[in-house]
Order: sequence, then C-alpha cells, then structure tokens
Amino acid sequence: MTLRPIFYDTETTGVRSDKDRIIEIAAFDPVLNRTFEKLVNPGCPIPPEASAIHHISDHMVANAPSFAQIGAEFIDFCSGEVVLIAHNNDNFDYHFIRNEFARNDLQMPSWKFFDTLKWARRYRPDLPRHTLQFLREMYGIASNNAHRALDDVIVLHQVYCFMTDDLHIEEAYNLINVSRQIHHMPFGKHQGEPLEKVPRSYVQWLASSGALDKAENLELKKYFVKLGHLEAAEALN
Repeated sequence: MTLRPIFYDTETTGVRSDKDRIIEIAAFDPVLNRTFEKLVNPGCPIPPEASAIHHISDHMVANAPSFAQIGAEFIDFCSGEVVLIAHNNDNFDYHFIRNEFARNDLQMPSWKFFDTLKWARRYRPDLPRHTLQFLREMYGIASNNAHRALDDVIVLHQVYCFMTDDLHIEEAYNLINVSRQIHHMPFGKHQGEPLEKVPRSYVQWLASSGALDKAENLELKKYFVKLGHLEAAEALN
C-alpha cells in the first residue's frame, strides 16, 4: 500500500463539532503539487468571537457554496489511498469533517487520518508548547496568515517535514497509530490502580469533563471502551 499525504485544515463558527459549522476548508497535496481552498456558507451567522480569530465574516461566505455542494469536490481532491493530516485532527478537524458529511447525507470515504499535534506531544515532550505557531517559530519557518486554512496547511506541511525528517508517510502513520500499552490509571484519585478496577462512574465523569478527550489520553479512552467502562457512542462525543 502506497499512501499519499494530504494536509488539511478547517475554520469553523466555533469549537463544538456537534453544533458549529465549517466555514472554510483547505488542503495541500505535496505529491501532486496542488491545493484546495473553499469558503463554505454555514447557513448560520458567524459569531464575532470566531471572526476575530480567523477574520472570516458573514459577508465573505454569503455567496459561498454549502458543504453539501463542495463535499464531492473535496472527496475528488482526496481520491486514492491517502492520509489526511491536520494539527489537532483527533480532537477537532476530524469531528467537524465527519459531522458535516453526516449532516449533509454524504458518504465519507474510509480515509486514514494523522494528527501532527499527537506526534509532537509524543515525540517532542521536551517542548513547552506544541501549537502549530510555536512549532513554526521553533523550526524557523516564515510567518503566515495564521488561522486562515490554506496558510496554516502550508505551514503544517513544513512543520511535518521537520518533525518526521526522512520517514516515509507509511512509517510515520504506523508509528503514531501503535497503541502504547496502558494497564494502570496514569492520573487522578485512582492513579496506579489497574484499569479494570477503576469505577465505571469515575470513568464516565472523566469523559463528561473532557479529560479523556485530551490528545495524550485518547489511548486511555480506547481502553476504557474495550473494558466496557464507556459505550462507543460516549467515546465519540
């Protein structure tokens, strides 16, 4: 299997993937050397606090296509055996993409995904921060129009190349998806206890508080699903 990396990013009306909407999506295919960039009409007002971050206004998306219209174009751009790469993919972009496809009755392809934030946290624990802009500065990459999708995607590609060095995308993908063996609770009042002994009520409290949605705890969350402490539906919330 030869995988092709595609770097992507979304800008949204907020941070809740179940309620907020994508208003811009961009991608970069370094193998075919082409880009994808679309504003999206979310069908609802963009909150001022969101516009203050990405500078996308209601006026800018008024005549833009809906996600239902551009979904097929994005699928075509990401055709073949690809890995979609985003910074904070596991906690943010993936969920927005998935929900937009479901909301618009579109079948999302069986893409593979790669989270560069997860990679940075796992393989660069020496760094004080792992935001895309911090990594950009650390690797000496020129500044960009931060929080606009295509600009962030181009920076992400450069950051990824620095972080993974000469690793082929398949090697990097396999490394980041190797589950680290977790047998005991790593934090909290049940720290050190075998995972199967941690009360289900406590696990559900952790899930509801968002603690298990942190990138460093996603593997732990998967274990609790396997143990039956969390339902699969709860794990996706």
